[in-house]
Amino acid sequence: MAENFLAAQDLQKSFNGNKAVAGVSFTIGKGEIFGLLGPNGAGKTTTIRILSTVLDADAGDATIGGFSLRKNPAEVRSLIGVCPQDLALYEELSALDNLIFFGRMEGLDGKEARSQAMVNLALMELTERAKGKIAKFSGGMKRRINLAIALMGNPKLLFLDEPTVGIDPQSRNKIFETILNLRDKGLTVLYTTHYMEEADRICDRVAIMDGGKIVAMDTPLRLRSQIGDPDKVTLEDVFLKLTGRSLRD
Repeated sequence: MAENFLAAQDLQKSFNGNKAVAGVSFTIGKGEIFGLLGPNGAGKTTTIRILSTVLDADAGDATIGGFSLRKNPAEVRSLIGVCPQDLALYEELSALDNLIFFGRMEGLDGKEARSQAMVNLALMELTERAKGKIAKFSGGMKRRINLAIALMGNPKLLFLDEPTVGIDPQSRNKIFETILNLRDKGLTVLYTTHYMEEADRICDRVAIMDGGKIVAMDTPLRLRSQIGDPDKVTLEDVFLKLTGRSLRD
């Protein structure tokens, strides 16, 4: 069993008296891909914002790489990379300049930022488009650049929030391959998605959230086995059984 790289204990957060996160606890082992799943409004995004030091929890704490969110937020930030669902790219800059800019924001000097940028562009198979403007890139290419930016500074823990929304199968497959290869090299990943087949394919374990709480947590295989033949039951079947079929718009 891998040592825990992240340990969240009783995280709580309310907005205007409504509990968005209501006592969430889980661990992620070093080198594990952990899926955080749930319908809209389940509390996933708030949980990630707490863990990435964007929001302060009302109660509870988490340690990342041995550092407390409450006591050592700067040390936590030095260990994490965040790939947001909403693209955060400068459209009129080149791919290379985007990566260098965000690398400098991570505290890298110019030489190291350029060096890491070229490595990450190669990782995303975008070296030949390094000097191309982001505005000219396809949706899939932008998603790959988004991931490359999150890897600047060589984070130990990567938060991936819906990294494959609205992209072509080739780009989606490339992102999967990259995540799995990085996991094999020791990167720890917290992955959120609405695509259940993605979670089943790449996550070592998943937690399903609803109403601000974790309602199930295990490997995809064991979760499928809980409600039927795992070769016939899908993770989406499990998800709908636990969270219901009502729309969450």
